[in-house]
Amino acid sequence: MRIGHGYDVHRFAPDRKLILGGVEIEHEMGLLGHSDADVLTHALMDAMLGAASLGDIGHHFPDNDDSFKGISSLILLERVKEIVAQKGYVLGNADITVVAQAPKLRPFIDKMIERISATLGCDRDRINIKATTEEKLGFTGRKEGIATHAVVLLEEV
Repeated sequence: MRIGHGYDVHRFAPDRKLILGGVEIEHEMGLLGHSDADVLTHALMDAMLGAASLGDIGHHFPDNDDSFKGISSLILLERVKEIVAQKGYVLGNADITVVAQAPKLRPFIDKMIERISATLGCDRDRINIKATTEEKLGFTGRKEGIATHAVVLLEEV
């Protein structure tokens, strides 16, 4: 088994959709980024790549490559799954924590788990997503953006 940790953060921006875990969430602002800025999926991908010693998403999907502009992070997650599989690993499980003062995410977590597990071709019980606030402290507490931590175990095939 291999363990990996991923962390990502994106700031809020007007005139953007808020996408987390492949799910569009109604909110007055979205997240700024080259792709769809899905901070949850980005942290998950970095954790998977890290566990396999394959760098990070910036290496595989650079933000100066226009082919990734606006792309769904679920498409990138599918590619990460393939890259990791080529090295002989599959996802054992993922534990993901989203840090956001707003919006409230509990109503969307089941759909996020459904989208991610479908993309990775794994059982839903291998994906855990939880959300927390920082009690109005820091940039997430001031509602300036969202951060996510992800920890994964990869299993050798």
